[in-house]
Amino acid sequence: MHHLSVALIIFACVFCSALFGLYLRTLLPQHHLDDDSIGVVKLATSLIATMAALVLGLLISSAKSSLDMVDASVTRDAANIILLDRVLARYGPQTQEIRDVLKQIVARTTEQIASGDAAQLAALYGPEALEHAEFVLRKLESLAPQNDMQRRLQTRAIEMANDALAVRETGLLQAAGSTPGALLITLVLWLCIIFGAFGLFTPANTTVVIALFLGALSTSVAIFLILEMNTPLDGMVTVSMSPMHEALAVLGH
Repeated sequence: MHHLSVALIIFACVFCSALFGLYLRTLLPQHHLDDDSIGVVKLATSLIATMAALVLGLLISSAKSSLDMVDASVTRDAANIILLDRVLARYGPQTQEIRDVLKQIVARTTEQIASGDAAQLAALYGPEALEHAEFVLRKLESLAPQNDMQRRLQTRAIEMANDALAVRETGLLQAAGSTPGALLITLVLWLCIIFGAFGLFTPANTTVVIALFLGALSTSVAIFLILEMNTPLDGMVTVSMSPMHEALAVLGH
């Protein structure tokens, strides 16, 4: 909801700038609106519009890349957890407690992410969540292999658990990304200038107002998507938790 509020504020700023441009056109002397003057305004606006388009494209690309990386982390983590469970199953009944704890941790984490609650999402970054993962590692290290096969399986299980923990932490760090405030403010300022200049180019009528409205709406939606993709664990645009649900369905069997 915070991102939606920001997008609405940006929309209001940009659209009001366009309306101000339409109003300013009625106040300026005619010689300020001749072809030469409008030509210079259009050139300056084109320069600003080019920079704004580049920055907007960069932010969209960066946000989409962040979303894709977190999504890939979730899928890889789910695969690692399934493989770890199968290795523990091959080790023997001595690992049943570890497998139960592993399933509980995955279920709790999936529930926290799916809840969308800020407090529960914040708990993912806390020391308690890390301690639960380290508990599994300690349990794996405390196993007492009885033969060479169990020793190999123990070694492999520890490596896989470490890898799953690393992927989890990497995904959480990537999901905590944010859009640089200064860059966002600069982009909004440029958009306000651009739409304000648009209002100077033509007399006000219903068609022009609707076109400016839709343009302001489109740019604010684009910024809203950028903000949402930069926080892929909560909001309206989130990563799919299907891999984790599928992992839960096979854990412990």
